Amino acid sequence: MELPELEDLGDLAGRSVLVRCDFNVPLAGGEIQDDLRIRASLPTLSYLVDAGAQVTACSHLGRPNGEPDPEFSMEPVRRRLADLAPGVGLLENLRFDPGETCNSATFVEALVEGHDAYVNDAFGASHRSHASVVGPPMFLPSAAGRLLAREVRVLGNLRAAPRRPFLAILGGAKVSDKLAVIEALLEVVDELIVGGGMCFTFLAAGGASVGASLFEEDMVEECARLLDSGAPIRLPIDITALGSGGVIGNPSAGGEVRQVGTSMPEGWMGLDIGPGSAVEFCDQIAEARTVLWNGPMGVFEDARFAAGTRTVAEAVADCRGFTVVGGGDSAAAARMFGVDDRIDHVSTGGGAALELIEKGDLPGLAALRAGVERSLG
Repeated sequence: MELPELEDLGDLAGRSVLVRCDFNVPLAGGEIQDDLRIRASLPTLSYLVDAGAQVTACSHLGRPNGEPDPEFSMEPVRRRLADLAPGVGLLENLRFDPGETCNSATFVEALVEGHDAYVNDAFGASHRSHASVVGPPMFLPSAAGRLLAREVRVLGNLRAAPRRPFLAILGGAKVSDKLAVIEALLEVVDELIVGGGMCFTFLAAGGASVGASLFEEDMVEECARLLDSGAPIRLPIDITALGSGGVIGNPSAGGEVRQVGTSMPEGWMGLDIGPGSAVEFCDQIAEARTVLWNGPMGVFEDARFAAGTRTVAEAVADCRGFTVVGGGDSAAAARMFGVDDRIDHVSTGGGAALELIEKGDLPGLAALRAGVERSLG
């Protein structure tokens, strides 16, 4: 996919550049818990500063519902950015104005006023048709930042030219959230592993009982259709489950934890793939030459149900093929288990990564291309 890049902006000395970043970092008590998303944009910001530009970054943070909210102030981000990229300015939370999420033309015009160029480095927000993402390229010379360009290049190659065998691993809660992605992946992968909460709807479609596990009854027919089609879908062969009375995240509440087959006893809740599944999945990962992992295998935040996700994370890190983690909870798990630095590409945008794989394009990317066409026309 051809996108304008930073070099296409020409001489930037003395020019004012607006950079859309994704600084939606986790906060606790007003302190940043993980500054990965800030550091991820440093190559772009450094290039612009070194080129002599006056750089102003902008980002959303949380969901403040279109009005100022001290809980979502950019001040903690501003302090950290000042340490990492001195001289780079930062606007207040874009979502403090309702014009951001509704793509208000008035808000776009106010945002670009006084700027000479625009850079989109917010891959994690580029699947949203928000004002700061799709609006500025209609008014200013625009380009993709280093982060955005790399994300598009890596994820685009997964669709177009993966080394084979290509294995995808999907976890997470609901089939309904990822059905379109599943169908898109089945067109290009050699095998698809399904774990996490969504596996129980697939297991139910195959006739298993799911007990008290997460389950989407209205998606059973869709899962059965996929399984009956002969698609290369691999499901868990055993499950780690929590008995009646147990509470997720609270071992002291009681409740027995044990490994069971693919059918849950009445009242039991499946919360992780079992050890047999983990070994089987690891064998498949070791043989792959391209691996895409998106979504944990269980409730890894609870140590009792972290083994499956940890084992998969370590297997992906050990794989000799090209490995990609599709952002979101799987990226958090890779960091938690200390393997993120051994994975070839950890995406900064879970939802954006999946939508790009599914559709082959994003609103933010289309806006950059449209901006080029406008300037040439």
